[in-house]
Amino acid sequence: QVQLVESGGRSVQPGGSLRLTCKVSGLAISTVAVGWFRRSQGNEREYVARIGRNGYTTFIADSLQGRFTISKDSPNNVAYLQMDGLKFEGTAVYYCAVAVGRPYGSMDAVDYNYWGEGARVTVSS
Repeated sequence: QVQLVESGGRSVQPGGSLRLTCKVSGLAISTVAVGWFRRSQGNEREYVARIGRNGYTTFIADSLQGRFTISKDSPNNVAYLQMDGLKFEGTAVYYCAVAVGRPYGSMDAVDYNYWGEGARVTVSS
């Protein structure tokens, strides 16, 4: 049984930083691509970042370039989303997901096979 559990979400002030963790069980994270998405209230789910199966090919959404970083720790079967310079619009529930059949993941949520329950991030002064 594959499970993904996000953690690290909390309230942070604008300009602050957070690192979200995605703990994967039931499959080896080294064999899949990992993606992060987010959904803010009243909006569609939005692609944030992804990292390839190889563990070093990464892609970040254009609007988040330079502030967000994605990585994964295969021996510990976890993935991370480092978020710096958070803005008010960063308030959302953040989800991690794994794509079994796509070596570099995808920007499209339909290409991901397993999802976590999400971690809430609130950016507020």
